[in-house]
Amino acid sequence: MQNYKYLLLERQDQWARVTLNRPEVRNAFNEQLIAELTDCFEKLNHDETLRAVVLAGAGKVFCAGADIHWMQQSIQYTQEENLQDARRMAQMLQTINEFPSPVIGRVQGGAFGGGLGLVAVCDLVVSTADTKFAFTEVKLGIVPAVISSFALSKMGISQARRYFLTAETFSAQTAEEIGLVHEVMPAAQLDNKVQEWIDALLQNGPRAVRAAKVLLRELLTLPPEQTLNFCAETIARIRTSEEGQHGLRAFLRGRARQSEEH
Repeated sequence: MQNYKYLLLERQDQWARVTLNRPEVRNAFNEQLIAELTDCFEKLNHDETLRAVVLAGAGKVFCAGADIHWMQQSIQYTQEENLQDARRMAQMLQTINEFPSPVIGRVQGGAFGGGLGLVAVCDLVVSTADTKFAFTEVKLGIVPAVISSFALSKMGISQARRYFLTAETFSAQTAEEIGLVHEVMPAAQLDNKVQEWIDALLQNGPRAVRAAKVLLRELLTLPPEQTLNFCAETIARIRTSEEGQHGLRAFLRGRARQSEEH
């Protein structure tokens, strides 16, 4: 298994855990962490036996955004160098966002700036009740441009207009209300919720779950006149697949037995 400087990668049978491992700087991004996250998810992408990935952060904070030394370095970048730097960040987020199996975000302490981008590209997110969130970019005289499309698909334009512009810190409860987080609970219960979601995912058809992720992503970008046909083609393909046929037949057999018993 690949060894990384700033990531811990653990395989647990049908799922994996990827942990940001820079706790001394609150798991802040630098060029190498971005490159390692991209590489890790690209490699995991080729493993069809993988049914879920947990994305976590070591230490007290999930991800504090950009590393201050990396930001200091970027001050000297030309516009072209900044463009390439931003594209690497965007590629990392897109790689996680388009990962074929579900990605579960396990969030504690804080998620700020680019760290909120990571939260946004997770399919399911559980957070400790004391976690703080903020789109902090405008306080630094910049904007949350690279993470914006991913955040918008989760929280919507109305909430983005508030939190992108004010850079105010908001609670885990608010993050849940606006759709960035799905469940909020005490820290002691965090891993139980993660395992509960993993167990639920493992009960579902793996190809169906992957197809559902593609369906959701495509519906965000397809023109309205193409959506109905795309949805119809998707369900027709899945129904006639081996997995779909097996699942439907098993369900109908179960319903038939229930009818006989009553």
